[in-house]
Amino acid sequence: MIKLTKFVASVLITFSAAAIGSVATSANIPTWYATLAKPFFSPPNWLFAPVWTILYLLMGLSLYLVWTAPYKKPKKLAFIIFGFQLALNVLWSLVFFGLQAPWAGVVVIILLLAAIIGNIYVFWPISKSAAYMLFPYVLWVSFATLLNIAVALLN
Repeated sequence: MIKLTKFVASVLITFSAAAIGSVATSANIPTWYATLAKPFFSPPNWLFAPVWTILYLLMGLSLYLVWTAPYKKPKKLAFIIFGFQLALNVLWSLVFFGLQAPWAGVVVIILLLAAIIGNIYVFWPISKSAAYMLFPYVLWVSFATLLNIAVALLN
């Protein structure tokens, strides 16, 4: 029962971040974002929601695996870095979409990318599976970084 509670909490944590970010994002996609010039490699808008849903689920599973892993050393740093990258994830939505500031978004997303890499690094010794679950996230955010830079340059 305790593991189930930790699983639910882990997933709720990540999807809570998703919900906060979506408040700034969803209202601005059909309005402000629709008016921006986008690069040729920009995916269709409908693709973002399913991709992010999968990524948030993987982040939650990753957190759960670290939380329940039998590891003799303290996990505090792993939880702090996970929380930091999740906060940067939300902050990017608030800055890019909420403030409609692509260049400020570039700064935040580069910090986010570094934080995700740090997150993978600290999760690795605790649970390799948890670290591997963050690989799609780092790949997507790498792509999103290029997209964010391109949007900033074109606008």
